[in-house]
Parts: sequence; structure tokens; C-alpha cells
Amino acid sequence: MSRADPIPRNRENDYSREQAEARCEFVRQKTGASLDTVSAYSIDPAVTRGNVENFIGAIQIPLGLAGPMRIRGEHAQGDFYVPLATTEGTLVASYSRGMRAISESGGVKTTVVKHSMQRAPVFMFEDAIQARDFGAWLLDNFDRIGQVAEATTRSGKLTEIEQYPIANMLYTRFCYTTGDAAGQNMTGKATFVACEWIRENHPLKPEYILSGAMDTDKKHSMMNLIRTRGKRVIAEFTLKKEVARDLLRVEPKKLYRYRQIAAVGAIQSGAAYTGAHSANGIAALFIATGQDEANVAESHAGITYGQLLDNGDYYWSVTLPAVICATYGGGTGLPSQRECLEVLGCYGGGKADKFAEIVAAVVLAGDVSLTSAVLSGDWVSSHETHGRNR
Repeated sequence: MSRADPIPRNRENDYSREQAEARCEFVRQKTGASLDTVSAYSIDPAVTRGNVENFIGAIQIPLGLAGPMRIRGEHAQGDFYVPLATTEGTLVASYSRGMRAISESGGVKTTVVKHSMQRAPVFMFEDAIQARDFGAWLLDNFDRIGQVAEATTRSGKLTEIEQYPIANMLYTRFCYTTGDAAGQNMTGKATFVACEWIRENHPLKPEYILSGAMDTDKKHSMMNLIRTRGKRVIAEFTLKKEVARDLLRVEPKKLYRYRQIAAVGAIQSGAAYTGAHSANGIAALFIATGQDEANVAESHAGITYGQLLDNGDYYWSVTLPAVICATYGGGTGLPSQRECLEVLGCYGGGKADKFAEIVAAVVLAGDVSLTSAVLSGDWVSSHETHGRNR
């Protein structure tokens, strides 16, 4: 079998329209695909350097606007119109309905209660005693390790080194705050430099692997649910019984009863999220705003909680323990993605917590609408009306 032809690449002018067109022509010859719409784009290929390799064009995903939604958060305050990129009919309409219910009930409170991004090296020793003693040495030298790690970044701060001894190894999680960046690359570099310093300065010169897989990068885990990864965010509101009846066509008592039933179903299935559908809104918002879409795997996990109040209203909250998002760097600076962040007032420095609060509020809105649709019998009919493209 002959070797396949390499993809065209000009190292000195790789991010140019000419080079992109050369690669499109290569694909046309090899596959017969026309790429007419892929090759019709408005952005300058040069701005994609650092975001993609072998650039050939752009995918156009339909973008809808949901809202307004009233948020009364610590960082996000006001009425927000939310851009959602999706190909799923009914999604934007459903989220808009949930946002209306929240707004007519007085708005949603939001807060970021913890920050913690990890890299999780594992250190290997001859026996468990050496590993245990090494853990004590890490505690004694924490301040110096932090100085070494933080010298690699302008915004990252080492807050903790978690320790999990197994056999003759010590699994660790180096935990950081990361400012307005998501922080996976930042913490990787900082932890690598810290581990090299540790190996040079500890008497045993311990062997290590930079990731022992306890950082669960772009994978859901119970560790994240308990300990936090990225940002732990809570969104909560009280659904007025009048709004539930008139807009959502459901009684709060029925919502509360269903919460008990759905919790049992979530436990049986081992679901990462106990509410209706957190990944839907997060994915649509992440794509629109230039987030790393793989972070939906971690960010969608969480717990929903409901409480029937004495006056017949319904307290409703979602807790997302691993929201990984950014308002600076990565894909957030690409033209369309930056514009969507600007719609939310979330582009640039000092905006990451605000954006995380909006993420949690969007998830809550989606749960309000879908849960009510399931109970009122609107679920199937809504998809038949808005979601048919066959």
C-alpha cells in the first residue's frame, strides 16, 4: 500500500487564504467533497493561529438568542440576552421560556463559591513509608513550591496540594485559582516546573508522572463533584406558584413530587447530573462564546434541589461543581465568539466569574422549562412543532 499524500502546508505562510484554499482543493481531489460553504468564511485565517491546525475554513452553526433573563448574582447583575449556538430545534425557545419564568418570579441569584483547577502528578517510591514521609515534606515546603509554580504564570495561585497515598505511591492534586483563564495549560506548566523543583530538592529525588489521572481532565468524575474543578457555581430562585400555573402549566406540588421521582431515577442510572439537561445549554453557550467544548464533559455535572415552600411557591436550585470556562485567551478572542461574549458583557479580564454565573443560570432555565414540559405534556408536541427538519 502506497503512503497517502501529506496535507499541504506552508510553514512560513500557513495561516493564509491561499494556503486554506490549497488544502480545500486537496480535499476536493481526494474526496470529491465540494467544501463550498466551508471555504466561504469572513474571518482572517491569521487569527486562528493557536486555535486550529491545517485551517481550511469555518463551520457555520446556527446562533439563536434566548432571554431576557434577570440575574441577581454577585458578579452577573441585570437582564441578559443569551446567545446559544445549536442545531437542535426547540432548544432556544425552551430556554427562553425558562428564562421568562425565572424573570417573572423575580430573577435568579447566582454565586461562585469556590475556585480550583488541578494538575495531578503521582510520585513513586520504594515503599508506603517513603510516600507518607514525602507527603509531610510537601506540607513543610508548600510555600516554596507555590513560589516556584506561580513564577510561571501571571494569574495562577497555588492554593492546596491534595494527597492520596496508594501502595508505594503518592497521588496528588495541585489546586490553583486561575483568574479569567480556564487554566488547564496554565496549571500543567506550573505543576511541571514545581515537580522538577521537588525532584531536585527532595533527598530521594522521586520519580513522578505529571498526571496520575486524578485531575480527570475533560472527563466527569465524582472527585470533581465533591472537591470542585474550575468553578463551583450555584444558581437559585423561587418559582412563584402563579407563574408555574399560568406560564408553565404545572403545579409546584407536582414539580416537587417529580423531583423526588427523578432523583431516584438519576441514582439508578448513575447520571452525572440529577436535573433535566444541563449539557444542552452549556454546550450551546460554550460553542457560541469560544470555550473549549470538551469541557462540557466536566461542566455539565451537578445536583438540582427543590423545596416546596409553605406558601405554595417552589424553591429551585442547581449546583455545578466543575464549570470550566474563560473570558480571555483560547477561542474567546475569535471574532464571532468575542462578539457573543460582548453580548453578555463578559469579554476580557475580570469577567470569568460573571460568565460562570450566567452558565449556571442558563442551566437552571433549561431545567425549569423542560421539567415543566414533561409534566404538562408539552415535551413531544413542542419538538414536533419547532424541531422538525426532515
